[in-house]
Amino acid sequence: MEKRWWKESIVYQIYPRSFKDSNGDGIGDLNGITEKMDYLEKLGVNVVWLSPVYQSPNDDNGYDISDYRAIMTEFGTMEDFDRMLAAAHEHGIKIVMDLVVNHTSDEHPWFIESRKSKDNPYRDYYIWRDGKDGKEPNNWGSCFSGPAWEYDEETDMYYLHLFSKKQPDLNWDNPKVREEVFDMMNWWLEKGVDGFRMDVISLISKKPDLPDGKPGINGYASFNEPANGPHVHEYLQEMREKVLNNADTITVGECSGVTLEEAKKYARSDEKELNMVFQFEHMDVDADADNKWTDKKMDLREMKAVLTKWQKGLEDIAWNSLFWENHDQPRSVSRYADDSAKYHDVSAKMLATCIHMMQGTPYVYQGEELGMTNVPFTSIDQFRDLDSINAYRELVEEQHVFTAEEMMRYLCRKSRDNARTPFQWDDSAYAGFSTVEPWIMVNPNYKEINAKKQVDDPESVFNYYRKLIALRKEKEIIVYGTYDLLLPESEEIYMYTRTLGEEKLLVVCNFSEKEVAVEIPEEFRKGSYLIANYPEGEIKEQMTIRPYEAFVLEK
Repeated sequence: MEKRWWKESIVYQIYPRSFKDSNGDGIGDLNGITEKMDYLEKLGVNVVWLSPVYQSPNDDNGYDISDYRAIMTEFGTMEDFDRMLAAAHEHGIKIVMDLVVNHTSDEHPWFIESRKSKDNPYRDYYIWRDGKDGKEPNNWGSCFSGPAWEYDEETDMYYLHLFSKKQPDLNWDNPKVREEVFDMMNWWLEKGVDGFRMDVISLISKKPDLPDGKPGINGYASFNEPANGPHVHEYLQEMREKVLNNADTITVGECSGVTLEEAKKYARSDEKELNMVFQFEHMDVDADADNKWTDKKMDLREMKAVLTKWQKGLEDIAWNSLFWENHDQPRSVSRYADDSAKYHDVSAKMLATCIHMMQGTPYVYQGEELGMTNVPFTSIDQFRDLDSINAYRELVEEQHVFTAEEMMRYLCRKSRDNARTPFQWDDSAYAGFSTVEPWIMVNPNYKEINAKKQVDDPESVFNYYRKLIALRKEKEIIVYGTYDLLLPESEEIYMYTRTLGEEKLLVVCNFSEKEVAVEIPEEFRKGSYLIANYPEGEIKEQMTIRPYEAFVLEK
């Protein structure tokens, strides 16, 4: 297998609005990120992925961009960005920009022109269609509830928006759009950024006849309906030739609706398209069909089957990205483990062990390395996430699918805002994130869970992440070894091996609060511990795995 630096990297995602406020306005900013480079270097990460920092009206927290070559005023200036980029590079950290080019803001100059008239030169930069029988052109739904079409009186037509109505979809079939995007990407590479995380990149090529899809819980077809369209690979190969080969970049595509076969095309080892993709199949294990709003618990057997499918399916063909959390997902320790005081630390370490020991590039979402948890929201008024607010309005107030009490329970479990509350730096007011009340509430547990408390504690979740990250840099087997699942039918234990030549590792993770007896494969019984989240016990044929215990044995 070819060795590449991005396979050996550990990526840390920063959601700038919630990371660190340097100027006391309650909103995180670029100078706040610059302030914390020592912290990131201490953790050991070597790539930072920044959620969007471009100029934006902020309808969807920066994922609606009105100027790709300017910085959102709340985050600072382009000079602040340049200073942050230089500081990152001085600390040995590369910077990955969030590339949001499936859509723009409706306040982008292109769209302002596009909606003026049917013959405007920018009309074809977006996807416009006539209605059918006084209704939308098809039954596609927006990711944020309701139809994916907005009627525009000016020209008596509809425009497509797979997300908010303030996020019109670009028409990638127009070569001028592609040239504009590629030109902008090269501008950022010339500035010195090191790569791109590509937002919903699997949606850029739409099926030409825009056919109806299968309706979901709200009567609309999933916004993933257009995923993996007929020209998506062609357009990404063009991007590779015209942009990505101009520098030694790291690229990851957010590919909603991606299948294993499609992923092999997006991220194959010949590097004609992307280095890796984010697939979300394992994020759907605790959902019901097309409905994520549930408090269903994850079935570990199903989770193992999904992750193993991707580990084995991409082996020697393409590269995996490894994650439990990001800005769109709730906190993993609350979702998949146990965030109670009794088991918080061991279960956060267990989840980290499980995912970081797999083959692929690990992604750590800000605060995950502290075991930050979901938030005890009590009112819909406390939410800021468009997805959560719209779902509450539609499913509770309009369609009465759920009661208010049910929906609040689901939101407290699944809302994206669980991951977007301020980073918990210390136990001072507002968790040390800001000197004033932040844009979204602080999780009340910041006095118990914060960076200041953990950085100097050798037994903390933070320092366990440091160990995992250091091990990945030391041991090629963790990066390049093959993965094989053991005990597929166990409802509590996730056990797998990694193999590289004569070297072999055994990873054992207990996803339950039960003690579980496990037989250790013979070849590991005379081995040694590589890392463990409990005091190390004697290695023997039969071992009792403690609640949320995790350890790795080296042959």
